[in-house]
Amino acid sequence: MRLIPEHKYMVVVLLHACVSSAFACNEFNETFEDLEAWEELTFPNIDRHSEYSVMQRDGGSALRAESRASASGLVSRQSFDVYETPHLGWRWKVDNIYSNTNVMSREGDDYPIRIYVLFDYDPEDATLGQRIRYRTARALHGEYPPHSTLNYVWSSARETPDIYPSPYTDRSRMIPLRHGSGRVGEWVEESVHIVDDYRRAFGEDPPSKARIAIMNDSDDTGEAAVSWVDWIIVYQ
Repeated sequence: MRLIPEHKYMVVVLLHACVSSAFACNEFNETFEDLEAWEELTFPNIDRHSEYSVMQRDGGSALRAESRASASGLVSRQSFDVYETPHLGWRWKVDNIYSNTNVMSREGDDYPIRIYVLFDYDPEDATLGQRIRYRTARALHGEYPPHSTLNYVWSSARETPDIYPSPYTDRSRMIPLRHGSGRVGEWVEESVHIVDDYRRAFGEDPPSKARIAIMNDSDDTGEAAVSWVDWIIVYQ
């Protein structure tokens, strides 16, 4: 899958065509035995793509994500209801952080690993102005953009705000869960409450449907890192 000719953080033309309704509100439980449930995201203005593969390890498998002055991602084909299953948990690890990062600028907006929550746009809940903008985007690119996104990131910076906007769009918020090199090389488990975080980030309730995405990107800094995700689960 290729995104529209804007920058990577316009993660907008995703798989918003519905998969079967049986999956719409199911719990999401990914252990990365393969990548059949994911579709790759690539960007026309970025020639070098990050590499994603399944790595066998003791006791199971994990996703391996490698970037070398590159950017691309994976998006899940399955959506879920954030009110029915508001908890998101995962286990991740990085082997390196970036030295030239600057979370507030486009030039330094890279992360060795990030877990996105992408919220679906719903025309029925939109204002007139939003409907006009989203109809225009759909006419240009064939799909609705997401309504908004939360980015849970492993930040290379030692200090950041608890929540801050993406330098690319005010409809995306960055939430750093790890900072700097303190736990590089270690498996770390995370657990977040999507609805509570969305309310803190945007000051309103989120749309009900969402998808998960994963990215390791270093195209802005020109650096390199390998990261892993052991599992991801969405639950009540």
